[in-house]
Amino acid sequence: MEREFRTIALIGKYQSPEIAGALQALVDFLLGQERLVLVEENTALSVGNYACAVANYETIGAQADLAIVLGGDGTMLNTARRLAQSGVPLVGVNRGRLGFMTDIASADMLASIAALLAGKFSREQRFLLDAEVWRGEERVFDTLALNDVVVNKGEIGRMIEMEVKVDGEFIYVLRADGMIIATPTGSTAYALSANGPILHPAVHGIALVPLCPHALSNRPITLSDRSRIEILLMPLHDARIHFDGQTHFDARAGDRVCIARSHHAITLLHPPGYSYLAMLREKLHWSATPRY
Repeated sequence: MEREFRTIALIGKYQSPEIAGALQALVDFLLGQERLVLVEENTALSVGNYACAVANYETIGAQADLAIVLGGDGTMLNTARRLAQSGVPLVGVNRGRLGFMTDIASADMLASIAALLAGKFSREQRFLLDAEVWRGEERVFDTLALNDVVVNKGEIGRMIEMEVKVDGEFIYVLRADGMIIATPTGSTAYALSANGPILHPAVHGIALVPLCPHALSNRPITLSDRSRIEILLMPLHDARIHFDGQTHFDARAGDRVCIARSHHAITLLHPPGYSYLAMLREKLHWSATPRY
């Protein structure tokens, strides 16, 4: 039996007052459904406080049965990383551009949320990556990424050089602008623009996608999600490492970037009729509408 969604958190795109109307409509609707509503504190600060509790992510993780995210994929990425350890399921209302993960259209918001509260939804899990940066024997940075980890040349105007290993086995020395390590969720983000493969969310894989490699034989490859990837920055080549395009770390030559599947995962809830392939067809403008 599905857990009933009694306490619902609302999380909106920061510095985006245009979502205030949608957020107010959602608050009114949920209070009318006799649900306890928590508005994330930065959301409340950006768009105004409402007649309901204001909560930080720690409180949301401990108390919420569901989090509704109003924004684009960037807002969902930030929320997913912040709530990954709590297991709170997420549903997204698209107030951004493409909306690969925020799949409820603004016009359908209340009808879709009503269906969800009635138990009409599909559930999908997406895994995250654990990413660590090691300097000698010291771990100098660690975080989670839902989309991707990107090692790139930072501000310098030339290629960098890196040694790539998978499960301790030497693969190659890559001379390129960088490397994208992407989950299936991130395969439709930056990795897609670098000609990486699209991985269906049900595929247990991690994509390695070189950025502008010097050798044409350095092609994208999909690895098992049980693989451990290690990238060593070769001497004289510092780099900048990005995590979901929202957090970064400036690494030095000789640093090692270690990436593996995290034991944390997020749960996305989709409205009735959701189809991943139909979503790709719509967002990527594939062909015409099918004829039945």
